[in-house]
Amino acid sequence: MNHTGNNNTTLEDLARLAGVSISTVSRALNDHPLISTRTKQRIWALARDHEYPFRRHMPAAPIGAAGSIAIVTPHMRGGPLPLSHPFFLELLANIGEAARARGCDFTVSHTAPTNYDDLVSVVTTSRASGVIFLGQSMLHEEFNRLAATNARFVVWGARMPGQAYGTVGSDNLLGGRRATLHLARLGRKQILFLGGSDPEAEQRRRGYLEGLKESGLEVDPKLAAQVEFELESAEAAVTRLLRRNIAFDGIVAASDLIALGAIRALRRAGLSVPHDVSVVGYDDMLLARLSTPALSTIRQNTEEAGRKLVSRVLDPTPDHQPEHLPTDLIVRESCGG
Repeated sequence: MNHTGNNNTTLEDLARLAGVSISTVSRALNDHPLISTRTKQRIWALARDHEYPFRRHMPAAPIGAAGSIAIVTPHMRGGPLPLSHPFFLELLANIGEAARARGCDFTVSHTAPTNYDDLVSVVTTSRASGVIFLGQSMLHEEFNRLAATNARFVVWGARMPGQAYGTVGSDNLLGGRRATLHLARLGRKQILFLGGSDPEAEQRRRGYLEGLKESGLEVDPKLAAQVEFELESAEAAVTRLLRRNIAFDGIVAASDLIALGAIRALRRAGLSVPHDVSVVGYDDMLLARLSTPALSTIRQNTEEAGRKLVSRVLDPTPDHQPEHLPTDLIVRESCGG
């Protein structure tokens, strides 16, 4: 018996197009282990192109999900984003809640793409309804190329110049500017920026520079340190600055983990937060609320992010316009006002 697609495409049609037997097509569509990955990839692409609803006839998820989403973390400098990263876990949890509300399963892929071919492999060999990439790393141009295909995907991350693919992310420029302006209003004159070279941190740094300019403060190249999105990197960077007698009375950090690492270094050096140095993070993770002192931060709404990311995958539109989530300054103890 032939299964028909939206335009009456049959297994025989797919077999003829692929130049293989009907049984090979059937096995490929059902992800049979005897069929090579390359053959599956070619037949799945044909099925998608000819609107053959092959996923409906493939083995269902254990709870009979209506669809599935693959979550992929591109390769960052030094390796893929650790699954244990607190912000990753909070975002992942909210993607999961949004997927569950839609009756959809999700999987976290073991792959960490480093180039265009890796991206193509992820979206063509996955049987998921679509893919959510958690960050574009340094693959902006590669994602632009991928957007020209029929791949269904969305990226959590920064809006980039000349972008042709869909993203969901916070207004990093505004967030960095708000954090800096707040510290300047508190009378802080020597404000340090801690962040990496990834697109999000770079945009937050640009917001920091705008905030300095708007506050009439000079840009001091010594008041910037390159750190990774991790506590230990920030702690080591602040310790080095203190040993070099670099003076600062405020810190704008590109993430909450960076801010918490900075606070640990300051305390070890006998400095008080916020009396000696005011600190503002970015993310508003649970850890920010539980730290001592409680961390002032720029809030990213990961609950709304999860809903938007899932919606962009399950309800795709030809419009690839990026979506900016609002950023809110959350004032707690670490900035002193």
